[in-house]
Amino acid sequence: MQFIITAYDGANMLEKRMAVRPQHLEGMAALGEHVVCAGGLTDEEGKLKGSVLVVDFDDRTGVDEYLSGEPYVVNNVWEKVTVEPINVVIMNGRKVGK
Repeated sequence: MQFIITAYDGANMLEKRMAVRPQHLEGMAALGEHVVCAGGLTDEEGKLKGSVLVVDFDDRTGVDEYLSGEPYVVNNVWEKVTVEPINVVIMNGRKVGK
């Protein structure tokens, strides 16, 4: 099952985000093939303000387990996080789902 995680940083979190970012990226790497795609949300000036991840787990429990240890969550960088099921149909220009 794929899920889209949309996470917005709290106010004035850019400096803290950048300090925690190496831990976040290590965690992303550890997730391996669970990560379909991921990237930072930016404002009009190109400054990071949040994240979007598409992940693939057997069920929502896997997503919740990941989020419980996510450095941006643990360090209170992300203020608002939503998780929704998503059906990935096309990836890298190729059909992968129904």
